[in-house]
Amino acid sequence: MMNDTKQVRATYVSSTAAVTGITKDVTVSDYVVAQEGYCLVVEALESKPHYNQIECEDGEFRTIAQGDILVGVLGERKALKGYSGVVPRSAHPDDTLHVLNIGGVIGTCTSDHPDLGPALRVKVVGAAMVQLNGRLVHARIQDFALQPIERLEQSVPLVFISGTAMNTGKTWAACELVQRLTGHGLKVCAAKATGVALMRDINTIKRHGAVRVMSFTDVGLVSSTSKAMSSYVKAIIKELSQEEPDVIVIELGDGIIGYYGVDELLQDKELQAFSAAHIVAAVDLAGVWAAQQLFKERYHAEITCITGPVTDNGVGQQYIRQVMGLAAINAREEPARMGTVVAARLNKKKGLMELANESQIG
Repeated sequence: MMNDTKQVRATYVSSTAAVTGITKDVTVSDYVVAQEGYCLVVEALESKPHYNQIECEDGEFRTIAQGDILVGVLGERKALKGYSGVVPRSAHPDDTLHVLNIGGVIGTCTSDHPDLGPALRVKVVGAAMVQLNGRLVHARIQDFALQPIERLEQSVPLVFISGTAMNTGKTWAACELVQRLTGHGLKVCAAKATGVALMRDINTIKRHGAVRVMSFTDVGLVSSTSKAMSSYVKAIIKELSQEEPDVIVIELGDGIIGYYGVDELLQDKELQAFSAAHIVAAVDLAGVWAAQQLFKERYHAEITCITGPVTDNGVGQQYIRQVMGLAAINAREEPARMGTVVAARLNKKKGLMELANESQIG
């Protein structure tokens, strides 16, 4: 049963909540549905010197001050280099929750990070409401999302960019690759398939030439933690394929091993059947060795090249090439070479897919 509603003027609407069409003049209910994807209006209980910004609906980052009213989205996070938190079992006005990421994900913080200090505390104001099909309902991102699909019967070639951890240079590599492939005359779409809701990375990739970009939030997920992701990613690929691109570049947020579903996607035989290249970003040689073992023994796929901080100088590049037998391409220093290598893989994959189609027709 829904209590009476009230009007509240929000200071900021987070990018994660923006898909629902919520504006700063938001209708609020005392009755909160404590489930992932539901939009929540909260008040900042403090100001922080670090990790104190929110990505707004226009893509700009703004600093949160004590007393600011935010529209965020309930969700969870399990980050090695950030906050971890869960959706509370229940939530009521005046309860204290936390801002778990700068995309506006709200939850109960279960683990802080020493570099960031305690998560910013917020007080629940109430549930955000929107008009949907002529009715005032609780705003949740799932009501504005694509539906997952179980089978991906056809696709253009895919390029996957994964990493051994957070902050290994995956987005940089994706941006450079999109720009270089576009320079080769290819029509490129891009997606961020795993991670926690934040539009910064995918918007940056779009500015480098992708004709259309999507993320897991477009299929109604606040984060990809502890979920079977294949059906959601297939829905994204199917939707992007409507643009008739030559290639879809897919960044896999977080690390290969962890809670975010990357390992599952790299094992999915249907997705990998359309894979033309795998770029892996790593910080150190131990991470490269682990990735090589996983791709060989678990994913049965070939790593196209290693990039990231491990390739920042000749020492790492030499070891990767001579001892591990893998290509090492620094995305900052040799983006054109990376683009050429991947473009060649795409041409090869396209030829193989055309042959397979001809044999099926025959």
